[in-house]
Order: sequence, then C-alpha cells, then structure tokens
Amino acid sequence: MRQMALLLAGVFSASMYYRMAAQVPTGNISASAGYVGNELCRSCHKSIFESYETTAMAHASGPATEGLIPADFLHQPSNIHFRIYKEGDAAWLSFERPGDAMVRGKRQLLYFIGSGHRGRSYLFSVDGFLFESPVNWYARKQVWDMAPAYGNARQLPMNLPAFISCLNCHVSGAQAPVAGTENRYPSPPFSYSGVTCERCHGPGAAHLKGGPIVDPAKLPPKQRDEVCMQCHLEGKVAIVRQGRQLADFRPGQILSDYVEYYVLKTNRAEQLGALSQFEALGESVCKKQSGDSMSCTSCHDPHSSPTAEQRVSFYRGKCLVCHGAVFGAQHHAQNPDCTECHMPSSPSSDVAHTEVTDHRILRRPLIAPEMLQNLSSRSAKPELLAFDSSDEAAHDARDLALAWETLADSGNVGAQSEAERWLQLAAKQRPSDPAVLSTLGYLDQIRGDREQARALYQQALALDPTLLDAATNLGVLEAQSGHDNVALKLWQRAFERAPGRSNIGMNLAKVSCSAGKLEDARNAVLRVLEFNPDLPSAKTLLEHLNATPPSCSF
Repeated sequence: MRQMALLLAGVFSASMYYRMAAQVPTGNISASAGYVGNELCRSCHKSIFESYETTAMAHASGPATEGLIPADFLHQPSNIHFRIYKEGDAAWLSFERPGDAMVRGKRQLLYFIGSGHRGRSYLFSVDGFLFESPVNWYARKQVWDMAPAYGNARQLPMNLPAFISCLNCHVSGAQAPVAGTENRYPSPPFSYSGVTCERCHGPGAAHLKGGPIVDPAKLPPKQRDEVCMQCHLEGKVAIVRQGRQLADFRPGQILSDYVEYYVLKTNRAEQLGALSQFEALGESVCKKQSGDSMSCTSCHDPHSSPTAEQRVSFYRGKCLVCHGAVFGAQHHAQNPDCTECHMPSSPSSDVAHTEVTDHRILRRPLIAPEMLQNLSSRSAKPELLAFDSSDEAAHDARDLALAWETLADSGNVGAQSEAERWLQLAAKQRPSDPAVLSTLGYLDQIRGDREQARALYQQALALDPTLLDAATNLGVLEAQSGHDNVALKLWQRAFERAPGRSNIGMNLAKVSCSAGKLEDARNAVLRVLEFNPDLPSAKTLLEHLNATPPSCSF
C-alpha cells in the first residue's frame, strides 16, 4: 500500500532553491570574462604578489593533494571510521561502519576549500556532481569532525551538494552549474585556486593591454565596501536576483543587482556567524560615527597579513589613527592588545569548533551579548530588511517574499504570514515569475488546496522546466491523485538532474514498486544509495526488493 505520508516528505519550497542558485548559461568564464590569473600580475607587481601569497585568501582553495591534512578518526554517534589520505598522486576519503556492508567505500578528493586558518573541507565528484566531504578539519581545536550541522548525525551524509554560493567565495572564475542542476559543474568547476587579484580588481585582460583596472579604494563608498561584502556578509537570508548569480558580480558594480542580503532587524548583533564580519562592523559605534570614511581596509591590508609577532602593534596602530597617540598612552598602555578587550573571539553560532572575531567593536563586550539577547527575546514579530536599506517599501516584492518564505521554512515563528503577504504582492507585480508561482504552489499544497497548487506548479514549469522543487512537488500531487505515470516522468527528469536528492529517488522507487515495476524500483534505490549509502529507508527497501519473494515494504 502506498504511504502518501512518506511522499509528502518530498515537498519543498521553491524559495529554498532560489536562495543561492540561479539558471545561467555555462561556459569558460575566465576566457569569456577576461580573467588572466595572478601570475600575469606578478611581472609588474612583484612585491604585492609575494606579500599576498602569504595571506589566507590566496590559499582559500586548491587541488586536494596540495597540503593534504590527513584524517583517521571514528565518529562516535554514527560509528563510522573515516580516513583522509594520499595514495599515489591522488587524495582519498574512505568511510566504513563495522558490520555494515552498505556503508563502506571511498571517494577521490579533488579540491580543498578553506585555507586551514579556521578549517578545511574537501570536495569529491560522483558522475560529475560535486559534493562536500562529510568531515571537516577544524583548526582552532586541531580536530577532525563532521561537517557543520552534522556533529550528532547517526547516518553518513555523503550527498551534501557543493553550491555555487560556497564555491564563489573560495575560488576565482567559478563556473555556473549546468542548467537545471544544483551542483553539476563543467570540469574544472573554477578557473583559478584561491581568491585572486581579479576578485577585487576585476578582469585583467584589458589592463595587460594598457587599459584601466579597478582600484577599490577609488570607488564610491558603496561599491568599495561591496568588494569585501560579496564574501564577508551572509545575513539571515540571501536571495539571488532573477537570471543572475553572485559569481557574475564584478568589482565596481552594485552587489544588490546580483544578490540581496536580508537581516533580521531584531537579531542584527545578537549572534556572530562565521561570515558576520561585515554585518557586525555596520553595528559598531566606530563605523556609525566614521561613516563612509571607514571601511574594511581601514584596519585590514588585503595584500598582506601581520605576523603573530606584529599583530598586536599592527591593530593597535589602526585604532590610534582615530583615537590618537595621547589616548593610546593613557588607555591600557601596559596591555596594548585592543582586540583582546574590544574584539574578542567567541564561538561561531553556525560552524562548530570555530571562533569569530567580534567586529562590533563593543566597549563592554562581556556584557553586551547577554543584553542584546534579552532585548531581542522580547520582540514577538520579526522584521526582515535588506542589509543596506531600512525602507521596506523600497524592497523588491519578489525577493522579499522568497526571503520571508525561506525564513518560514527554517522554523521562524511569525514569518509565514509575512511570506504570504509579500507573495501575493509579488504575484501581482510579476505574474510570470516562476519562483513566485512555485512558492505560491507550495503554500497551497501544504494547506491542502491540491488543484490550485497543481495549476501553479504547471504554470511555473511551463515558464522554467528546470525547476526541481516544482517538479518534485507536482509529482507528489499527481501520485496522490493516482496519476502514477505522470508522477514518475516528473521525478525521473528531476532525479537525473539532482541524483543527490534522495527524496526524489525514493519517491520513484516507492511508486514504481507499488505499480509492480520492481526492476525500476530496484534501480532507483541503487541510485539513491550510490549518493547516500546510509539512508535507512533505502537500505530497507533494497533488502525487501532483493528478498524471495520481493516485496515493497519500506
């Protein structure tokens, strides 16, 4: 008997897809956009090149074999033994749970992400789809552990997609995913390792011929700050503009033309995330009083990093540029580390085992976090605002609607009513926007209005046939209405483009099995397990399909 409750687990909001994904043409971005790489900058800027090579940004990504950090540990909650090692010219991740033949294998690691200053992860590919390793290196504690949010996982997460939003801040010349996919990239997925000169100065091909190049220091304050903001602001929700992606952004352009970052007004300085630097700085008294004259480069030299021996005097000198030498002589002259008191490190709210420097530059940092938490807890209604705007009326209704819906999906109380309000406005303004139509369909579906949801999904897919969530959710509706063949066709096409989404494959397997298509069901389950080898429902169904006689129990 078909268990529709399980099928309903496959329903997803379209806003989740549009958070940090977009449909864009693929191609060789470095060649077409005029990127040339750091080596060609070296001939004229040798000293800057050599200094920059010592920074963490320059080594934010690269081939997995470069500086490989070996791992050999047992993750207790899942009882899985992990190893990361080099064999010949290749780097490998192996995993094994004693006594479980299904959870045993290895993946070749292709790239590393993270300089190692805070941590490092690795990427591997299965059939051209790029995934993150389930284990990360955490530098502060010098330990290997599961990827963020999976510390207590009891199953092996081998299907964590490598999204362009993550790649973009660690690599240069990032390729767009193949149209209609989340994590299938042309090979290689990026042109240059690390954050290159051109990430801040723009493509260099024309400059090599004597043309100008972007100097961030000479840009208007907004564009100057957005060069840093593209990677050092995460916000609460990020919504990509229709037809755009963050990797398209070039220094000197307006970042919000590509992606809008939203923050909760009641939560702005409450918790420090791993990428909260820009948001936190905006809350500091230093920035508020200095205005446009203060930027990230007021304290940081993007071309170099102070050594451990230089750090205290380097940053104290930056403080005294504004506060003056007389103040410096009187204020804790015997303890000159300004950051120790006013910018202490605290545990990151979103990445385990890591700390983040508090860029709020608080006068009394040991008191302020608790005060802020107490104040924010009294606010019943959340306020979601674009980071660079306090005027809700000026917001794009489509993007704000998708932001509210994403917030609602994350469990934020009070966000759903705002999502519905803005979605209705967005539908009037953009009646042919596939993301808006799909998200409205999702809301109707979870409310039980199947016919209206079906019509909206069909309309969205007619405009954009690559929408994964719309196809998946429409398949659920068709299966519930007894239209198994229609559901199977929808899911088959979606599963081909997203084989890491186990829910789609399991829907395929369950409906195929119920329809007596046992071989189709078996193939779907095997494909699920290829990407997600520790999924209990898939393992159980495969066992029953392989039994004599086979059954469809799951």
